Amino acid sequence: MVNRQKIAPVLSDVIAPGLPLAIEAHDGSRAGPADAVCTLRINDPRALNYVATAPSDLGLARAYVAGYLDLDGDMFTALMMLAGDHIGSLSWADRLQVLRGLGPQILRPIAPPPEETRPGLWWGLRHSLQRDSKAIGHHYDVSNRFYEWLLGPTMAYTCAVYPYEGATLEEAQEEKVDLVCRKLDLRPGQRLLDVGCGWGTMVVHAAANYGVKVLGVTLSRQQAEWGQKRIAEMGLSDVAEIRHEDYRNVTESGFDAISSIGLTEHIGARNLAPYVAFLAGKVRAQGRFLNHCITRPITSAPARTGGFINRYVFPDGELEAVGSIISAIQDHGFEVRHEENLREHYARTWAPGGANLDAHWDEAVAEVGQSTARVWRLYLAASRLGFTQRRIELHQVLAVRTDERGSSGMPVERLEWGRRRSGSPMQEPRVRS
Repeated sequence: MVNRQKIAPVLSDVIAPGLPLAIEAHDGSRAGPADAVCTLRINDPRALNYVATAPSDLGLARAYVAGYLDLDGDMFTALMMLAGDHIGSLSWADRLQVLRGLGPQILRPIAPPPEETRPGLWWGLRHSLQRDSKAIGHHYDVSNRFYEWLLGPTMAYTCAVYPYEGATLEEAQEEKVDLVCRKLDLRPGQRLLDVGCGWGTMVVHAAANYGVKVLGVTLSRQQAEWGQKRIAEMGLSDVAEIRHEDYRNVTESGFDAISSIGLTEHIGARNLAPYVAFLAGKVRAQGRFLNHCITRPITSAPARTGGFINRYVFPDGELEAVGSIISAIQDHGFEVRHEENLREHYARTWAPGGANLDAHWDEAVAEVGQSTARVWRLYLAASRLGFTQRRIELHQVLAVRTDERGSSGMPVERLEWGRRRSGSPMQEPRVRS
């Protein structure tokens, strides 16, 4: 007969030695310092089955999403202490120690939470129009109200750019889209194509502040409906449009500039070259293209996401290294002119995002359900950690389609993007009457 031990001491010995992390379990046991800053709480024995039988971070995520496990205290701090996928990467000696202490029943596989998804051929071929639509819908068609609570009034997703110390999330998101406008050198009367436009933050900002005509496209129906309503409310319907459409179905061409903010992660490594070539065919000579996306820190890393992110957050997501993206851009119709890494800005972006979610927690749970809200709380903290520790990066690459003589139309002097109002709140967008 197995002489089973109390859960908390066994786990503390292998996953939290020396950390200011306490462990409490449903069997009444507790281990760890009395002044611990965070507590790992095992609410249900099935949490151990998830952690023991799933690779890397997936087991911890399953247990948390199901409510079998809780992380009390600041989620980011707790994940920082457990960084390195330590729970899912125990040595064989540690695994044997846990098995001896808790018994072989923890090796019994159990079904994952219903929120977990594993896209297969029933979704269509990987990165086909049909399957991409389903993957985008899984992430973005959660609830526009939920995203309003999470993102704040700008409804801007992906990395913000903090223009000065102490800037708010709203100011930083305004600075992000304005920086893109400045890099694209937008001028009144020009035409901009914004692919993967989300809820239309870039579309509205460019139209209202730079006098350009903008077409935005998104595969999320809820985003398109929300964005079109906002455009109408701001009196911009004559110069701005958001379509529920795949960028590959855009028939117009001759745009003066193209922005892509957070789309590349969804297109797939195999489609990177066709994606760039397609956009090169949509922009005029000397027109600019800015690509803003999450990247891998090294080129040799696999592109496909796995574990928690792939099954709960971004199905079919793929992250390329910036070197691969630059190669595709310069090999398929553009000349690369500028590149920068905004990794630290993204780490800062999700701190207030997580605070927004916590401030609206009860409303969020009522709107999208406990499990989905838990997915997002875990994702925001894990994403912030990934950027902090350089597991992932965020790069903006600016390119231009040169004319037949090789002229870029770019200024000879060093590029300086400046700011609208450094150190002070951003101006309100101009509303057209």
